[in-house]
Amino acid sequence: MKDFKFDVDYVREQFPALCKTVNGNPAVFSDGPGGSQVPMIVIERIKEYLLYHNANTHGVFKTSVESDDLYWKAKEAFADFLNCSPQEVAFGANMSSNNFKLALGLVRTMEPGDEVLITDIDHEGNRSPWRTLEDFGITVKSVAVDPKTATLNMDDLKAKLSDKTKVVAVNWAANACGTVTDVKECIRLAHEKGALTVVDAVHYAPHKVIDVKEIDADFLHCSAYKFFGPHIGITYIKKEVGEKVKTVRVMADDNEDMPWKFETGTPAFELAWGAAGAVEFIADIGKRHAQYFEDELKGLTGRRKNIVAGMKAIDAYEEPMAKKLRRELAEIKGVKIYGPPEGHPRTSTVTFLAEGINANHIAKKLAEKGIFVWDGDYYAIEIIMNVWKLGDVGGLVRIGLAPYNTEEEIDKIICAVREICQ
Repeated sequence: MKDFKFDVDYVREQFPALCKTVNGNPAVFSDGPGGSQVPMIVIERIKEYLLYHNANTHGVFKTSVESDDLYWKAKEAFADFLNCSPQEVAFGANMSSNNFKLALGLVRTMEPGDEVLITDIDHEGNRSPWRTLEDFGITVKSVAVDPKTATLNMDDLKAKLSDKTKVVAVNWAANACGTVTDVKECIRLAHEKGALTVVDAVHYAPHKVIDVKEIDADFLHCSAYKFFGPHIGITYIKKEVGEKVKTVRVMADDNEDMPWKFETGTPAFELAWGAAGAVEFIADIGKRHAQYFEDELKGLTGRRKNIVAGMKAIDAYEEPMAKKLRRELAEIKGVKIYGPPEGHPRTSTVTFLAEGINANHIAKKLAEKGIFVWDGDYYAIEIIMNVWKLGDVGGLVRIGLAPYNTEEEIDKIICAVREICQ
């Protein structure tokens, strides 16, 4: 990728929130892993829907017909984002809610003694729904994580897979530390045992290209508010798998067509339409940077091509800044970076601790300077609190980059952490 230059000024112009100040300091929004800021296209789409199209579904009058049309167009946008068909896209309140509904649907055809595999590196959104199935006699096993490398123990995964395994739930990227897991291999191993696979792509989706067909996932979850959209969850369901699932819905025994059987109640039309705007925002970034990725875009057309180009541009922009952040933070006395070894696939999320300083204290001091970061366990409770045993020090400090962050902001973060640790 020769002479890559990311048009960060163009990107920043689209986010009204970036004008915020704290104690006279321009705000640094490095809190992306908890939810990104929102560009104007998303705001305008939500506003447009509520002003001119607001209605319930399945009516014959104009606003209802328009609502259904916009809702389907939102599915088409996410079909391009995920590389699937619109019939394989379902919306819901959020990833966790979607996953609970999925788990409670799948258990309807499971038997006591059947097994589900989860992992120690996952967010509770992809652990708790499956742990709930223990109440139905399902055996839930958790795959270990290597505490030194922050990577999934693939040997342990292989050892815990059995002919009784019905579901393997694994994340693609760890919100605790950015580790990217080889989910394609996890899926291959699970399918050898006849198990269904559920991929948590919530932390992966804001940073990397998703291709559900390439990894052969059965189900995949992501959340639009992590990548510039409103608070809504998106689930991919492989059509031939979803058609056989007895879902949890109002008409409990109605095996309605895909993807409607995976949705409950009146959908949030305005949020779905706004989330589709987030996809268009990514595609617009792709149009402006496609020339840098010509070889990687061969064979792609239309919006999918632009989305892939946009995600590759975002990744190419964020990665060097994250690498600088990891390197220079690690040079500060007492600071320890948590995450996989350099060279291992990862996102632009950086987590760390400073010796003798509680994570919450660091986050508060940074907040006073207008630098927004997260502290605690971020619901990745197993790895942070039980594997790394960081409860006494307040968990970890988490910095997450987005395409609206700048090199100057990275310098501010490093300088501020250095001052706190002196």
